[in-house]
Amino acid sequence: MKRGLYFSLAGDGIRKNKRLYLPYILTCIGMVMMYYIILFLQLDPMISAVPFGGNAQLCLFLGGWIIAVFSCLFLFYTNSFLIRRRKQEFGLYNILGMGKKHVCRVLFYESLIVAVISIVSGLVVGTVFSKLAELGMIYILEQPVDFTFKLSIQAVGQTILVFIAIFILLYLNNIRQIYSQTTLSLLGSEKAGEKPPKANWIPGLAGAVILGWAYFIAVTIENPVAALVNFFFAVILVIIGTYLLMISGSVLFCRILQKNKNYYYKKNHFISVSSMAYRMKRNGAGLASICILSTMVLVMISSSSCLYFGLDDALKGHYPSSINLTLYAEGPEGVSDEKLNTLAVFNENFAASRGVRIKQKEMNRSASIAGFFADGVFETNQSDTNSRLMLDGSNIVMVHFMPVGDLNRASGKGFTLSDDEVLLFADNRGYEMEMLNVANVKSYKVKENLSEDYMGFSDSKDVVDSVYVFVNSLDTSLKGLEVLTNEGGSNELQYNISTGFDLDITPEEQIAFFNDYKKVYYDAGLGFASESITSREYFRGEFLVTFGGLFYLGIILSIVFILAATLIIYYKQVSEGYEDQSRFEIMQKVGMTGREIRQSINSQILTVFALPLLMAGIHVCFAFPVIKQMLALFGLHNVKLFVGTSVISFVIFAVLYVFVYRVTSNAYFNIVSAER
Repeated sequence: MKRGLYFSLAGDGIRKNKRLYLPYILTCIGMVMMYYIILFLQLDPMISAVPFGGNAQLCLFLGGWIIAVFSCLFLFYTNSFLIRRRKQEFGLYNILGMGKKHVCRVLFYESLIVAVISIVSGLVVGTVFSKLAELGMIYILEQPVDFTFKLSIQAVGQTILVFIAIFILLYLNNIRQIYSQTTLSLLGSEKAGEKPPKANWIPGLAGAVILGWAYFIAVTIENPVAALVNFFFAVILVIIGTYLLMISGSVLFCRILQKNKNYYYKKNHFISVSSMAYRMKRNGAGLASICILSTMVLVMISSSSCLYFGLDDALKGHYPSSINLTLYAEGPEGVSDEKLNTLAVFNENFAASRGVRIKQKEMNRSASIAGFFADGVFETNQSDTNSRLMLDGSNIVMVHFMPVGDLNRASGKGFTLSDDEVLLFADNRGYEMEMLNVANVKSYKVKENLSEDYMGFSDSKDVVDSVYVFVNSLDTSLKGLEVLTNEGGSNELQYNISTGFDLDITPEEQIAFFNDYKKVYYDAGLGFASESITSREYFRGEFLVTFGGLFYLGIILSIVFILAATLIIYYKQVSEGYEDQSRFEIMQKVGMTGREIRQSINSQILTVFALPLLMAGIHVCFAFPVIKQMLALFGLHNVKLFVGTSVISFVIFAVLYVFVYRVTSNAYFNIVSAER
């Protein structure tokens, strides 16, 4: 055969199946466009020139990999709809004398046409919109705008290579399917799956148990480190549980509807439920995919927008004052009253020399140590603590020993203690006790478990549980604990002074003040072993770039996943429309009107496609506690903001979902009612 014939057959195949190929090609173009834009922004010198711009480009680098992997998996999934619809046509080619190698040549030219159109069009559209994407990114990062148009040759080359590889894999998979089936099986592919599956309770129950396990993990996590460790495991459980539950549960759902005589024996329900019952195994997998994609969209856009719009709250969580100081000492003498006075005088003198008035915060002294409670004993072995932290941070505790005098000064109270007595505050985390045994080295009598937070510990940015233990004196009360040494031989107790002060000057002046303060502080040599000096305004840029990059990436990935969910819904409607066409033709011949067909279709589609949205909403609700804990890693504790972004995201997504439902129901109706 002449090559021109193969090319002509390939073109005719795409043209005659444009209802299937057009959305597929448009989706491929969208994937290429999004991937190019991500690479363009990642390599953009304008973004790399932004202070801390490397953080945003790291987010984009990870986003590029996500889109590349997702594009491959998703195009394999959607290509299966295309090849399944075309198998009958390929079987007919076999009967007419074309061998499978000739069919594969037709497929080669089809793949080539789709690949060329998708890659070229995607790069053209991506190049056009890349400048708009760059301006949007620069706007979010609050940087000056440059309207110079640029083309990234490196991004173009990498995009071409990635998608050529994807289309080659798709073509090889199509060849595998053609050669793995006989001519008769190809001809009968459209009728495959007509036998109604049985309602299998075992996978359904397994799915419910796995999903319940994931929900239990999400709602019982109590600190950010545990949330980070367990989040991805819980996500895998949710995906597995959703697929098992929807594949088996959907079949069972149809059986329950069929047993409900008041619902089933109505003309607008009878046909739709009967049709669904025949293909719910495939239907369930598609619905689970839609549900997972919907959940990903809702989680990404709600959490990333919460971070972006909660930037100020996150900054205050990490940096409660304009200038924040944590000064570390070798022992209790390094955090004495004299040291506090020296530091306070230094701060006042420096501010006065710059003509700036400061508002100093309380100076809190502590000796901190990490460990875990085991059989009523607070164990501090460093290797065991680190191992537990890596596996599950939920049982790691930071104990902060603080002088009771600091508590009295902050609260106005008059607590008194002996050297073997302590006051304990654990922020209602269940650590109330009568005796505190530290590594079987020293024990303290807990004089009182404090229920009131006198020093603002509830707003602490600690990512693990903290227990605050007030002692008579850091010098005398902790004697004996110096035997607790780490692997390097130094004392595990970390003595420090934590304080800060606020400045009533402009952000630019605060940054200049901060830079001068650090220089003068280091030159003064106040005698501390080490220090951490930070400025809220100085690090605002880093937070803005990081959160802005995550927010922008969340928007792009959400668009990609919404397009993917839309295409899955569309292909489900089209493929099932062709399967149901013969049934509705019979019903039309026996007197069923177009209006009754529309009612039956609406009943079927609404029954099926309401499930993923409902399930996605349930997933997001149960994911709320673990995402809230993960946001705390960024210093964000504004629960009301997260609730607001989650609700708004769900409402907007639900509106888009209903719109897609209406459009796809029209496509289904046009097929089954034979309208052209």
